Amino acid sequence: MPNIAADPIAIFDRQGIRRHRARAAGMRGDAGFLFAAGAELLWDRLADIKRSFARALDLDSRDAQLAERLRGIGIATLSAASDSAALAVDIEALPFAPGAFDLVVSSLALHWINDLPGTLLQLRQMLKPDGLLLANLFAGETLEGLRSVLLAAESEIENGASPRVSPFADPRDLATLLQRAGFALPVVDSDRIDVDYPDAWKLMRDLRAMGETNACALRHRHFTRRATLLRATDLYRQRFGNRDGRIPARFEIVTLTAWAPHEAQPRPLRPGSAATRLAAALDTEEHKAGDQTAP
Repeated sequence: MPNIAADPIAIFDRQGIRRHRARAAGMRGDAGFLFAAGAELLWDRLADIKRSFARALDLDSRDAQLAERLRGIGIATLSAASDSAALAVDIEALPFAPGAFDLVVSSLALHWINDLPGTLLQLRQMLKPDGLLLANLFAGETLEGLRSVLLAAESEIENGASPRVSPFADPRDLATLLQRAGFALPVVDSDRIDVDYPDAWKLMRDLRAMGETNACALRHRHFTRRATLLRATDLYRQRFGNRDGRIPARFEIVTLTAWAPHEAQPRPLRPGSAATRLAAALDTEEHKAGDQTAP
């Protein structure tokens, strides 16, 4: 087995992610509401795009209903890629030819990718010119409260701390990553979902049922001490608890919309090519650099 801790881009243990999802497959129950919300966000954005797509790829979306809805809008060929045991496709090394798809959708999966810039580059290459990427992922403020109390509790009880909640991308960086991958017209927007739980135990049980528990490559591989978890739940209530004793958890879902470049797409004007000067548009006087105006 490779030493994932020595790999500079192995942020996540991909085998651990597979195990967590396999364990969660039979226990999700009502804990999948966030996956349904993520799929709905993508569906709403796709409904605003007035064009058809012949070949689409569903990349590891966590809500099965999304694929069913895609089939209902006349997509001739819908492929699915996942690194689950049943499909055995490594979503970090996708086996698709350049220009294979008109549309790629992915709901709440990309936050588990080790090399997100590399995966975005693959996705851009897999799209035909003017093809669409529509994806979302947990990012930003997701589970900040849980992260802080677990780190504090472990430091207090065990005299040290390890990663307990997976790191999440900063939404401000994602537009830059899309541009670096060669996408055109990137749009990044964020939706925050705040959920009240009776206690932190219920929050952690739901994360386990969703297959979204800690899979950091550098995490401790032993069970967390019960004393540490008890202290974390107490800290959560003290720091973030509502008046009724319930605790909030925030999930930030960031949606990426971007297109494979095409000559027909609108392009920004070259510097200096504007037909109207800004000073004229603002009805003011223009001064050259270094000019001084009278006080």
